[in-house]
Amino acid sequence: MDFTSFTKPFSYEPLPQAGVVAYFSMEIAIHPAMPTYSGGLGVLAGDTLRSAADLGVPLVAFTLLHRKGYFQQHLDPNGVQREEVQPWDPSEFCTEETPRVTVSIEGRTVLVRAWRYEMVGRSGHVVPILLLDTDIESNTGWDRGLTDHLYGGDSNYRLEQEIVLGMGGARMARALGLNVNVFHMNEGHAALLTLALLERQLGGGPIGPATDADVSQVRQQCVFTTHTPVPAGHDRFSTEQAVRILGGDRTTRLEKLGCFKDGMLNMTLLALRFSRYANGVAMQHAKVSREMFPEFLIDSITNGVHAPTWVSEPVQLMLDVNIPGWRRDNLYLRKVIDLPINAMLEAHARAKEDLLAEVESRTGRVFDPRVLTLGFARRAATYKRADLLLTDANRLLKIAEAAGGLQILYGGKAHPQDEPGKALVQSVIARSGKLSNDLLRIVYLEDYDWKVGAMLTAGVDVWVNTPRRPYEASGTSGMKAALNGVPSLSILDGWWIEGCMEGLTGWAIEDGADDDAEAESLYHKLESAVVPLYKDAPEKWARLMRTTLAYNGSYFNTNRMVKQYNRNAYYPVKLLEPARVDVSYLVHQSD
Repeated sequence: MDFTSFTKPFSYEPLPQAGVVAYFSMEIAIHPAMPTYSGGLGVLAGDTLRSAADLGVPLVAFTLLHRKGYFQQHLDPNGVQREEVQPWDPSEFCTEETPRVTVSIEGRTVLVRAWRYEMVGRSGHVVPILLLDTDIESNTGWDRGLTDHLYGGDSNYRLEQEIVLGMGGARMARALGLNVNVFHMNEGHAALLTLALLERQLGGGPIGPATDADVSQVRQQCVFTTHTPVPAGHDRFSTEQAVRILGGDRTTRLEKLGCFKDGMLNMTLLALRFSRYANGVAMQHAKVSREMFPEFLIDSITNGVHAPTWVSEPVQLMLDVNIPGWRRDNLYLRKVIDLPINAMLEAHARAKEDLLAEVESRTGRVFDPRVLTLGFARRAATYKRADLLLTDANRLLKIAEAAGGLQILYGGKAHPQDEPGKALVQSVIARSGKLSNDLLRIVYLEDYDWKVGAMLTAGVDVWVNTPRRPYEASGTSGMKAALNGVPSLSILDGWWIEGCMEGLTGWAIEDGADDDAEAESLYHKLESAVVPLYKDAPEKWARLMRTTLAYNGSYFNTNRMVKQYNRNAYYPVKLLEPARVDVSYLVHQSD
């Protein structure tokens, strides 16, 4: 991994005063030592900001401080998950800003401050990140803890946090003197910023009628990205909660503006109603989102990952020697198609050795670098079906025998309140223990985080992904793998519908009537395509790695993605009528 963008400068530059994009996200993966993210959404946000810094986009980000992090995962021998807080000191990474703003929560006035972290791009451009914090002496003990835990507590805690993020963040932007051109809500957690903008439009208070012109004025300032079709990912709050926490006047206003659905305040609906542009994070996800919210136009901008962050050091060295412009312009990764085969094989071999050394250090288990190694690591949600690969134990053992050995590396955290997700982790670990032998080695790595994720996606031979359609909005771990030349074996959902070129970037697990049918397709692809190619045709495997990196690495990156946000969401260019061209000079003129 390249940590150039993570360096904290010793002196901060003044905040930009005009024409900025204000990017709001509940979680952002800023630095490996700052536990301000939980998984894909936060990592995507961090990669977005890293590319914005590289590309010189005038952007300022807002998030919560999360003083006690998400959680550190501990797994006992039976796979039972235990969570431990991750306290950190913001003063080691950030500088406290002077302004204070207030928000109203359950009728209490809560003071909010901000800490600034500066993300520095390759050209020296800075993207400031403002981490909002309520741990201030004048606040009550409860209110001081509102910015402690990422996705902690109950739904009351969540709504209170969203007030701090959305309304507090919008007010902090103004207090800091930012002239914001567009507010970007990265998921519905920040949707209440629209309410703060509307109240500013009306003179500052929650009382008074809002006209269509007032709503239109707010809409012109806002864009929105939705990230999941999973119902649990769309925050909803009861009328009782909204009245008690937000206040009766604000709740009434939101009801009149059509932000309630099925008797619940729906934050996705709120964001959509107040945005001039909305998008899903893959082409398929946009289709699903339009079915969920048919009254809205929802475009698609497919996710990417920040290439210099997720390309392993051995692959970076290979690219630096052969394609020196790849960091500046990720499209140059297309040139990988002409790299020497041995260069690709040697770079991957070093990345694989680094991964297996880390596995041995963490678990004491010794893996063989010559053996086909599969990787599966992501949030332990049941729809992601981490256990699909283990459906038929006998079949898997036969595949391992035919391959001359098979190694599988698992990883992933279950949300502390997700009991089915925790049970899934236990099941995978229990079944892995029963299956493992000299030919089939399976390990579940605890505390899946930034470092482990980067090593896994670079060091395994095949990246496996088995979500239940249509719940995978995008998925970015397979994109990180592709940037390291690692092909995917995946269900055709999310980004893989766009990225799968059979036999060139990986393989598709065909849609089936049920889990058993899709497991059958998974096993068939392993038997008929993956194992024979890896075992018997190393040169062809190396060509597969080259095409994977060239085709998918050059497209599924945040360099391309941020350019699309600039062009389509932040500063859209209206299509002009075709110009009339004077071609009279082409007509032969007689004497």
